[in-house]
Amino acid sequence: MFTGIISDIGTVLNVQRSGDLEFTIGCNYNITDITLGASISHNGVCLTVKDKGINKEHKWYKVTVSDETINCTNLISLQSGWRVGSLINLERSLKVGDELGGHIVTGHIDGVATVIEIEKIGDSTRVCFLGPHDLIKFIAKKGSIALNGTSLTVNNTNEAQFEVNLIPHTKQTTTWDHIQCDDIINIEIDPIARYVAKLNELRA
Repeated sequence: MFTGIISDIGTVLNVQRSGDLEFTIGCNYNITDITLGASISHNGVCLTVKDKGINKEHKWYKVTVSDETINCTNLISLQSGWRVGSLINLERSLKVGDELGGHIVTGHIDGVATVIEIEKIGDSTRVCFLGPHDLIKFIAKKGSIALNGTSLTVNNTNEAQFEVNLIPHTKQTTTWDHIQCDDIINIEIDPIARYVAKLNELRA
């Protein structure tokens, strides 16, 4: 479980296909504090650490990604896929007693959205996204949403689009400062919204 508060920006150091896709991720974490089998959120995708180490240039760890995860995320998209040098929002899993600074995030991606508009408003940035249509019903104005692993508040929404506001701190501590139109973004909707919708279905 995570909170959507990004704690590091990782870098893809290597990509290898041996059955499942394997990524080597460089990070700034205390690598000795990361245990094999630990869960880390990568742009919102919960992945398990299978190996780790330190060399002259990097602290690194390895994760593998299944085809199921690839099919519902942006990991291999042409516009936003992970390549050597790609920057990734990282968050280590929540510990009992940690501050819940964002909202409850599971690390299970529901789908992807496309950036269709970016507008500077003072020091902040408004970003508008398209779709996906089947998830819009779970996205509410002033509700929470995890985008590329970042806990954000929805400014507005309609039948096909929704938008968020990025404050300077968010852009400085995440990869959002590099966002561009047509980028593909991982979405995890607020799990509370999904449970409420399910209860309403059962009542109906």
